[in-house]
Amino acid sequence: MDIDTLQGYAYFFLTVFLTVGLYAYIYHLYKNKKDESGVDYEEYGNMALNDDIDDTPVKSVSDKKDK
Repeated sequence: MDIDTLQGYAYFFLTVFLTVGLYAYIYHLYKNKKDESGVDYEEYGNMALNDDIDDTPVKSVSDKKDK
């Protein structure tokens, strides 16, 4: 087994390992959309798209204080 064959195998297995790692990370992000307090921050992704003055807010805020 020469160095070229060894480099080919190493490149292939590194590519497979990084691809599996990337898909595992993406799955982890979409599985755990909410944080510990229960807030889903993916809703805030539309703030950049819906930023007109007439658009509805992502989360409504009331002036009344809850006690």
